[in-house]
Amino acid sequence: MRRENESENESNGAAPDAAERSLAPAVSRAMRVLDLLAQSPGEPVSLAEIARSLGAAKSSTSNVCTVLEESRMISRVANGYVLGRRTVELGGAYLTQFDQIKEFYRICAESPLLQRQLVQLAVLHDREVIYLARHEGRTPLRLTSGAGVGDRYPAALTAIGTALLATLDPAQVTELYDETTFPALTARSTRSLEQLHAKLALTRERGYAVDEGEVFPNVVGIAMAIPPRQSGDHAFGINISRIVPTDPPTLSREELDSVVETLRHAVSQLTNPMALGTDTHH
Repeated sequence: MRRENESENESNGAAPDAAERSLAPAVSRAMRVLDLLAQSPGEPVSLAEIARSLGAAKSSTSNVCTVLEESRMISRVANGYVLGRRTVELGGAYLTQFDQIKEFYRICAESPLLQRQLVQLAVLHDREVIYLARHEGRTPLRLTSGAGVGDRYPAALTAIGTALLATLDPAQVTELYDETTFPALTARSTRSLEQLHAKLALTRERGYAVDEGEVFPNVVGIAMAIPPRQSGDHAFGINISRIVPTDPPTLSREELDSVVETLRHAVSQLTNPMALGTDTHH
């Protein structure tokens, strides 16, 4: 079986990769197919593109895709394949393991201010943040371009990523971003490790992070890190985003103080489950 897989690669002009050298190459290929489709949300990927990305023959790639389609992990559309509904079901099952995510939605529903905001929950993964929850507030302006559940954004540019990076030791941040090219999403995006360290120092000093147009030109993000409840828990970050039609986009001192106070209260509730429901006036 292994020799057959290697022969397929050789006929396709590709050397055997890690997936082919694994004890379960079909499983490895299936995971790589899912990863590839996840990186192209909403955009179908053709069988030929998938095979080329895997460095595998179209025949074996087609077999993998057939099994994934039968299990509803992927779906076939006119121009190729997209992720299937089963991935959403599995993602939802994964998220239910975290009580803080359930509590996040409860807090947003009970808070008069958060009810009207776009509020997100995320975790840090290397140099990115992964969004785990999103509360779409009842605001006159909908931030449709904001990150959805499962989306990844550069941590150094987002308020929520900055808040989480600020929990790391400066030496850890330097190691993480050493010789890294920072993505420039807007003219205000953080461009260097020196700028990032300065932003993190300010975040540690005031206790919250701010993104003023670094990801979207007219969007302000205010975020805080949520201390883990116990050793081994994931460290979450919570963020409020607002559209501010000014250049640069900034909140008034009164607005900022109100958001910061509300976030502090939410962090307190998410850190200490006994605080839930004790005060909902924020």
